[in-house]
Amino acid sequence: MKSHARITLAALAAALLSSLGLNLLLLLLWRADDRRLQTLRLDPLGLSAFPSPTPPAQPPVIVFYGDSRAAAWAAPAIPGATVLNRGISGQTTAQILGRFEAHIAPLEPQIIVIQAGVNDLKDIPLFPEQQESIIQSCKDNLREIVQRSLDSGARVILTTIFPLGELPLTRRLLWSDTVTAAIAEVNAYLHTLASPHVTILESRVLLTDPRDGRVKPQYSLDGLHLNPAGYAELNRTLSEMLNVALDPHNTSGERHEFQPPAP
Repeated sequence: MKSHARITLAALAAALLSSLGLNLLLLLLWRADDRRLQTLRLDPLGLSAFPSPTPPAQPPVIVFYGDSRAAAWAAPAIPGATVLNRGISGQTTAQILGRFEAHIAPLEPQIIVIQAGVNDLKDIPLFPEQQESIIQSCKDNLREIVQRSLDSGARVILTTIFPLGELPLTRRLLWSDTVTAAIAEVNAYLHTLASPHVTILESRVLLTDPRDGRVKPQYSLDGLHLNPAGYAELNRTLSEMLNVALDPHNTSGERHEFQPPAP
């Protein structure tokens, strides 16, 4: 009986500790979300993230623009170019579009590398009744970001929304396969925006395992974001794109297609 009682007490203690741990995790997640919400209320477009007025940059200027995936992108070395990053974590395409005049136009960039959209689409499981409008809004905003970039005189390297890796449990609780399908739909649309001054960088071919369509583990940080090795893989193709775009002899507006080799 004593042995049975000890086992029961140990099981109850383990259950209590697990419950306390889960509640602590939920509290930390709630506090993080509450902080993000309050920050959004104070500065909905994130305009305070970068100094104003923007310091002058030595041309040619290359700007990485978008959400956290853009913010984490360590650019390849481009001799003679000024490389700036104007990515902000957690932003939707509406926010990214809304701050274009404040964060991008004053820089007068020659090239804008755009990575955005996942923060729109990952909310679909929370608002399933708005799935179609969320996807359409994402497409419209990305199209307008590209158009404003072109209107500013820049060439655009439009990267498809990065695919997903193996997601941790904390994300899978509020996730569904509709996000993956929505990413595929928006990425197919992005290819229609290709033009003489808009080149598409197809991230899926470079990053995923063709057997399951997920980002290869060696490139994934947390299932949603890439690690340095993932960006290094992207940069092998991006470097070529940037060099072509900066080529002073490339003035004809000829469209360049980059087809990375399949893994």
